[in-house]
Parts: sequence; C-alpha cells; structure tokens
Amino acid sequence: MKKLSVFFAIIFGMMGLVRADEGMWLPMFVERLNYVDMQKMGLQLTPEELYSINNSSLKDAIVGLSYGAHPRGFFCTGEIVSTNSLLFTNHHCGYSSIAALSTVEHDYLNEGFAAKSFEEELHAENVSASFLVRMEDVTAEIFSVIDGDMDYAAKQKAIKAKIKELEEEASEDGKLNPVIKGFFEDNEYYMFVYKTYTDVRLVFTAPQSIGKFGGDTDNWMWPRHTGDFSVFRVYADENGEPAEFAETNKPLTPKHHLPISLDGVQPDDFTMIWGFPGSTERYMSSYGINYNVDSFYPIVYEVFKAETDVMDEYMKIDKAVNIAYADNKAGLANTWKNFEGQIKMLRKNKVAERKAELENQFTEWVNANEDRKAEYGEVLETLEAMYAQLATTSRTLFYPNFLGQLNPLTRAYDFVEFYQVSTSKESSKEDKKAAAEGLKEINVDEMFKDLDARVEKDMFLAVINIYSNKFATEELPESVQKLLKQYKGDWTALANDITDNSIFSTPESIKAFIEKPNAKKLEKDPAFIMIGALREQIYSVVPVYQMANSAITEANHSFVKGLREFYAETQPEKVLYPDANSTMRMSYGSVKDYQPADAISYDYVCTANGILEKYIPGDFEFDAPKRLLELIETKDFGQYANDYGELIVCFLSTNDITGGNSGSPIMNGNGELIGLAFDGNWEAMSGDVNFEPTLQRTINVDIRYVLFIIDKFAGATNLIDELDIHKSMPEPVRVEEE
Repeated sequence: MKKLSVFFAIIFGMMGLVRADEGMWLPMFVERLNYVDMQKMGLQLTPEELYSINNSSLKDAIVGLSYGAHPRGFFCTGEIVSTNSLLFTNHHCGYSSIAALSTVEHDYLNEGFAAKSFEEELHAENVSASFLVRMEDVTAEIFSVIDGDMDYAAKQKAIKAKIKELEEEASEDGKLNPVIKGFFEDNEYYMFVYKTYTDVRLVFTAPQSIGKFGGDTDNWMWPRHTGDFSVFRVYADENGEPAEFAETNKPLTPKHHLPISLDGVQPDDFTMIWGFPGSTERYMSSYGINYNVDSFYPIVYEVFKAETDVMDEYMKIDKAVNIAYADNKAGLANTWKNFEGQIKMLRKNKVAERKAELENQFTEWVNANEDRKAEYGEVLETLEAMYAQLATTSRTLFYPNFLGQLNPLTRAYDFVEFYQVSTSKESSKEDKKAAAEGLKEINVDEMFKDLDARVEKDMFLAVINIYSNKFATEELPESVQKLLKQYKGDWTALANDITDNSIFSTPESIKAFIEKPNAKKLEKDPAFIMIGALREQIYSVVPVYQMANSAITEANHSFVKGLREFYAETQPEKVLYPDANSTMRMSYGSVKDYQPADAISYDYVCTANGILEKYIPGDFEFDAPKRLLELIETKDFGQYANDYGELIVCFLSTNDITGGNSGSPIMNGNGELIGLAFDGNWEAMSGDVNFEPTLQRTINVDIRYVLFIIDKFAGATNLIDELDIHKSMPEPVRVEEE
C-alpha cells in the first residue's frame, strides 16, 4: 500500500487533476463536463445559450479566420459584435491584410485607417470568415472501415478515404465546409461543419505604433501595452449566403453578436475564451521535447533571427521596405521568439523531466499486465529510438532547406524541371520543346514583386554564413566543394557571385534566358549549381526523416491510447481534454496576477501610464502617436476610464490558450465581451507541452482600451454607435433615517 500511495502522489503532484483554468474544451461537451464548475465560478448563461445547433447561441458569434473558401484550419479567431457583422480581432491577425492594402501613398499600416461608411471599407483579399454550424462525433463511422489485420499504413489510407466520403456527404453540394479531424492522436474523430464567407472587409485599424507597440521586444512579455486589435466586417449576398466580393453584397446579419461590457475586471472574476487554438502537444513524450529543444528549435531560431535582423535594418530606414516586408518579418519574428522562449522555459520548468516521471509510471503499469505489455510494451522505446533518428537528420535537412528558400536560389529551383527534361536521354524533341515553352508561363515579374535587392542579398549572405559554419568542407556535396574551390574557399565571394551575377539575380537576365533557354548555361550558373547541391544534401536524409516521423506518428497513437486507459484505471475522476488542432474550443478561468520569480509580483492589469514610461520618440518599437500621448497625459479617457480615472490597457487571466486563439473574445459570466486575447506570458512558454498553473497567463487587451482608441483617438464614432454597450449602474447610497 505504501508503494501505491507514493505512485499516486507522484502522478497527482506532476500532472494534477485538471484545473478549472486548464483545458481547451469541445463546445458540445461543455454541459456534461464543465458547466457545473463554470457556474460555481460565475457563469450566468445556460448551456443552450453557450452552444446550440438549433437556436442562436454564443458559438454563433465566434469566427475562424483563414484563407480561401474551404479552410481546414484557422490562423486566428474573431468575434461578431454588431447586427451588421462588425468583427473584432487582433491587429496582428489583420496585419497581413493591412500590409497588403497599404502603399506609400496610403500607408494604413503606419497611419491607420477608419471607414466612415460601408462604401469606404476595403476588401481584404482571400481572407475568409467561418462560422461553426455544428460538430458531431464520427469516430464509429471512421473506425468502421478498419480491422485488426490491417497495418498502420493501410488503416490510415482507409480512414482518409472515409473522411473524404463523410465530408462530401455533409457539404450540401458545396454550400458548407465540413472538416473531420482526429483527436487524442487519432483515437477519436469529430466533424466540424462550417459556413464560410469570403467577402471580408477592413473597417478600422490603429497605426501599428499602437497595434504593435513594443514590437518584438515586448512580445510575450508582461506588462504589455499593446492595442492589439483591428476591425473587419463580414459581407454576404442579398440572401445572407456566402458570395465572392461584389459591390452589391451587404453586411451579414449574424445569428448572434456579443454585447460589450465597460465594467472592467477585478481579481478572481470569471472569464471564458472561445476560439480556434491551433496546436498543443500536451501528450508529447520526453523524447519529443528533448528533440525539439536540442535539435529542431535552435536551428529555426538561428536562421529566422538572422533573416529578421536584416529586414529590421532596412525597414527602419525605408518606408517602402517596411510595408513590403512587414508581414513576412512579423511571421518569422513571432516564430523565432516563440522557439527561443520554448527552449528556455521547457528547460527551466523541467518539463521533459516531469514527462519522464509519468513515462516511468506508465511503464510500471504496462508491465503489470501481459496484455498491456503486448500492446504498449515497446511504444516508449520506439519513440526514444525514432526521435534519436530525427536528431541525426536535423542539421543536414533544415539548414540547406532554409538556405534554398532564399533568393536567388528559390528562383533557380523553378528551372530544375526544364533542365531535367532537356538533359534526359529519354526525352523526345517534343518533350524538350514543351519544357522550353513551359518556361514562358513563369511570371518573372511576380518573382520580384515587393522585393528589395539589398534586403534579399543581405539575408542570403547571413544565412549562407550560418550554413557554411555548420558543415566541414568534406561533409558538403561534391558539387558544392567544386564550386567553392573556384572561389578559393571564400563563401562570401561565392555568395556575392550568386546574388550579383547569376541568371536568377535580375528579372532581365531571367527573361533573356527564357527567350533562349540553354541547359548548358544552367550547368555553369552558381545559383543553379547551389540549389541542385542543396537538394542532393536534403534528399540524402529524407528517407530516414520520413521513416522516423511515420514511426513516431504510429507510436504516439498507441502511447496516447495507452495513457487514456492508464488514467481511466488509476485516476477515473480525471477528465482528459484533447490537444488543440484548430477546431473550436472553450477555456475558462479567472482574472489573476502572478509571481514569476522570487520577490517579484506582477499586477493583473497595466495602465496607459506604461505607454508614457516606455515611449521612445522615433523608436521602431516604442514610438507612439502624438495624439495618444496627449490623451494619456491629460487623462482624457471619457467613459473608458476605470473608477480611479485610469485607462486599463491590458489584463491577465488564467485561461488556457495557444496560437490561433489570437483575436479570441474573452468574456465575463454574462457572455459580454471584456477584451481580446492576444498573447501568453514568457515564463510559461512551455505551456503548449505542459500547462503551468502557477505561471501560465493569457494577456488580453481590455475592451475599454479598444473602444477608447476607436472613439477618443480616431473619432470613429460611427463604429461605437453600432455596438451593444453595457455598463452597470452604481448601487445607490442609502442613508437610513434615525
């Protein structure tokens, strides 16, 4: 008995029972799994008001943002806040569209934009807004096509075919967009049926000196003073159905929109967030964590950081470059800082060690039963061996891959097929002629669109320098060794020749080649030689990489299946939730501060005073508009101030979120919008792998700051008039008569 008690102490101490603030829950199970707990914490809505497929409910105001008419996942979340489908999301979610709509003459990115009428709203090309119609469990139907005699690959093939069949049946001839996804490492399957609207228009954005205040320096940091929001609108045809962009389209009348509360937040207030979290890995093994931390993440961090450093250098001094590279730089910077944080916090929070403790207990449980031993006995050994295999491929796979994605090498890649056909002995004259004609279909001008030659060259130089330091000369492909000899081993000279003198360095030289294509010229071109060598280097490890990944996928499927049985037997009261996979989820928690380290305590809110404290005139990250500074200095906050006359910019909550939740509404117990979720905190960057209850916080921009910027800063009162704004009246002071 003593041993059993220790066993449970370890498990409970490491994993804990699922807390109210941990978990990204599927809406259809909220009533059964979460509702009582949520009520106790302060929820005032009924289950039917939260999620219903027959009546209007809160889920009908939640929007998945993606590209195209048939998205299978979402890059961000938005929420409908008016009867005319006004949509709030984060500034960084709208960033790509804002940048694409910007020009030097109309620099919405840096100057902001506010439409005064429907007619002034700007079409955000290719952006779509998806509403969840319903979700349903299709596990039984999916598993009906497999049997025990199939190997894993055969099962996956049969499952894929069944998924396609079920999705087509549910699409109503293309009117709806059904998506089936696996849960718990494909041990369950659910179908999500969406109605997707493709006419989405930009309505409002603050200057990025507000929407991105603090830049990469403040990313994932608290306190945060970023007005991370933008405003769009969803349009439909005259019948309220999805339609391509047209001037005749009208704002969609939604099934539900969120009212807005100006009451603000207090510690321990109930909060809930609905949205489309992208990806978590809460069931990842210790071997997967160590692979990421030691092998994969450092490579991505190093290369992406080098590229964004170059972009920053030119973006700071050239307005056109700033607009052209804003979106690309934002994505790369967000990734490298995320990976930097994960490397540090996965180590600091000892996540791999805690996972290893669980794996030891799981192994003990498996070995106690012969049937379990037969099914799960080798799963952890397989994961250990396969992640070790992946680690052997990382350097050879990723450094050449990232280098090959840069110009002019990526342009040279478009000519590989022509070269292969032209030099093949099996190609007929007709084949060679067709290959040459096919080159004329290449849009050369598009290759160079919005690119700055200085930026492209310096990025290439930076990354080839990284690449050259990762491999001894004898480890390089023979073609690279020969090429490097021509430059006496000088990588910089080679890089300069590639960027300055290759066929693929200018649009004119590419067009001239297309007019008179010659395979022999390609054989002498340094960029073409280099991209060929990099492909050779990459493909040398691809078979091992693919084999290991396939084995890891199969082993993870078995491991999670076993873990669920393990918990069902040893901790039946523990409720498990599936990893995020870009499907609608709900999380709930409360407003709360935190203590990141000894003798350090962070408040649960930050105010506009912090903008004045951080402000650096002319700085790329910490500049701020003059009008905003004046409003803060004079405390001209209007109805958006709190009871103490201060303007709250952001606040913290314990909700469980991840990427994809950006732009998600954070609501109070009445289902009123109190802010927009936009980030996590640095100390809990390990949270996608293991929830950190004492540290993990969601950073939310306060809805009062959002409305303050729209109203007081920009004067877009037409948008304020659209909103359903609530504010509690103060209780009257009653004096008892003697």
